[in-house]
Amino acid sequence: MILLSPDNLTDYQLIDTGGFEKLERFGQYILARPEPQAIWDKSLSEEEWEMQAHAVFKKDKNSQEKGQWILKPGMPDKWVFQYRNKDLHLRAKLALSAFKHVGVFPEQATNWDFISKTLKKNTEDKPNVLNLFAYTGIASLAAKAAGADVTHVDSIKQVISWSRENMQLSGLDNIRWVVEDAMKFVQREVRRGNKYNGIILDPPAYGRGPDGEKWLLEESLNEILRLCAQLLKDKDFFFIINLYSLGFSALIVENLIKAHFGTDVKHEFGELFIPDSFGKKLPLGVFSRFSDQDS
Repeated sequence: MILLSPDNLTDYQLIDTGGFEKLERFGQYILARPEPQAIWDKSLSEEEWEMQAHAVFKKDKNSQEKGQWILKPGMPDKWVFQYRNKDLHLRAKLALSAFKHVGVFPEQATNWDFISKTLKKNTEDKPNVLNLFAYTGIASLAAKAAGADVTHVDSIKQVISWSRENMQLSGLDNIRWVVEDAMKFVQREVRRGNKYNGIILDPPAYGRGPDGEKWLLEESLNEILRLCAQLLKDKDFFFIINLYSLGFSALIVENLIKAHFGTDVKHEFGELFIPDSFGKKLPLGVFSRFSDQDS
């Protein structure tokens, strides 16, 4: 079991954590928003948080998820995030949503690097990659920038539109967009006998498909992994799964990967985290990933 943290986040900084909140910089703007795993005390004072933050998310009294952003003068509701290393230069629109999210999960940068490096070793002319529960599509952009044909699946039309904007901002094109329930999509792909070089799986704890299909992580994860194992090619392949759910251990992921992909696969698994500027490590989900280059 390992801990992974991104190395190349120049456009992001986790400034402080604590009191069930996090203070973070995206580009030139600093946000304060809820973080249920930051159960310790803040290192900076409340006054320092208030002074630094350009926008603060306040939960609605009658909702555990929704809320509104309180903005200081000059704080836009949309701006651009960049991620750059020697192989990638990705750009994505950030926006202040009613669910506290802004359109990017910076801890995933370590997986963007993994996608890029793995695909560059691929021997196929046009490897194909499937991104399920793909959200605003930064992982899709990383795969496309590395030369893959990408199928991007999400159940929300507005999120697909956001992803398309990110593709255009990054100077990319020809990603295949699919607005559909992820489980239905993979079931159909298995029936058709389709195969993919790479599969990226980033499921929520719960959600709804476009036709009201119910998704509960603990009820559906085992089945969708069984199907994904049938969709993965036998050569030049990789697989990534991320889970952000307080009840899920990395050991659960390890058991599922071994059950569906075999005990011989040499997969990395553990936790993703980002340290704040005071050295406190904020856990941001569990993961597993592997490729045949590492087997």
